[in-house]
Amino acid sequence: MSSLLKPFSVYEGPCESCGVRRGCPSSAPHRQPPSQRLAAVAGLGSLPAHQRSYAARRNLAAAAVGGREITHPGKAILAGGIAGGIEICITFPTEYVKTQLQLDGRASPPRYRGIGDCVKLTVQDHGLRGLYRGLSSLLYGSIPKSAVRFGTFEMLSNPMRDATGRLDNTRSLLCGLGAGIAEAIVVVCPMETLKVKLIHDQCCLRPRYRGFFHGVSEIIREQGVRGTYQGLTATVLKQGSNQAIRFYVMNLLRNWYKGDDPRRDMHPMVTAIFGATAGAASVFGNTPLDVVKTRMQGLEAHRYKNTVDCAFQILKHEGPQAFYKGTVPRLGRVCLDVAIVFVIYEEVVKLLNNVWKTQ
Repeated sequence: MSSLLKPFSVYEGPCESCGVRRGCPSSAPHRQPPSQRLAAVAGLGSLPAHQRSYAARRNLAAAAVGGREITHPGKAILAGGIAGGIEICITFPTEYVKTQLQLDGRASPPRYRGIGDCVKLTVQDHGLRGLYRGLSSLLYGSIPKSAVRFGTFEMLSNPMRDATGRLDNTRSLLCGLGAGIAEAIVVVCPMETLKVKLIHDQCCLRPRYRGFFHGVSEIIREQGVRGTYQGLTATVLKQGSNQAIRFYVMNLLRNWYKGDDPRRDMHPMVTAIFGATAGAASVFGNTPLDVVKTRMQGLEAHRYKNTVDCAFQILKHEGPQAFYKGTVPRLGRVCLDVAIVFVIYEEVVKLLNNVWKTQ
């Protein structure tokens, strides 16, 4: 009975540690200053005072989104540009073969019998360097393209994430669509137009363009700036659907893999597999748009009134199978492309998080 009557103290008001309004027994931890309690809970007690304060703020910021650090758009732009430059240097030969097969229409006797024949004839005529003809135009555009893509996606998606940092699959589809439209208008359309014209020029017996800059100057001199924006509608449709599918599938797989733990790390190999899957889905989803876009940007684009007329002419003269020309080389390139880009992007962002501190 005496133990029940033993005096004890009660903190009047909400406890600074546990949040209980009344009846929380006063104890040593509760009487500690808030900064010391926060450091103890976070395991930062061994750090100097100024480092404890900074680390505690970072822990609170991370906790606000379930442990996932929101990627600053500036980091996304830089990481995306680096990833895009490395990726295109690795995968360009497959892009070259894909474009050649798509331009090899039925209007005249086809020059190539398939992928292997295209590679063989190109190497015979121009050597191994022939597989890299037009690389400069794509390289100059690939870096800003990926920068705009990832920067726009992070800028759109960051406000849409829930309290745990998870992005809803439907919202990832919309953010990917926005990122694809932005990159199509700002970078992809002029870049792809120049690339297709330069590659198509190399198919001629007597090429007109001596290099990238000479080709650009001649195209602008003859056709104006509009000459670099041929097939804009098809490009916007293609890039918008492309990135919508890729980011949707990638986000869907990421959410499935992490489950209820948004802080679970993804190994680069897992990221690569998910990226390749997202790339394959986008290929089967919008290759017809890619074929129409390529025709609209070729040297014979004047044969078509607009994007719809181009699609109708292809269907009328070449049949529905023509919309899937170049699917196999594109499938190999895109799967490798998306896997490489997502892996490099994620790793560069991790590196930037260590050297570039953002709130």
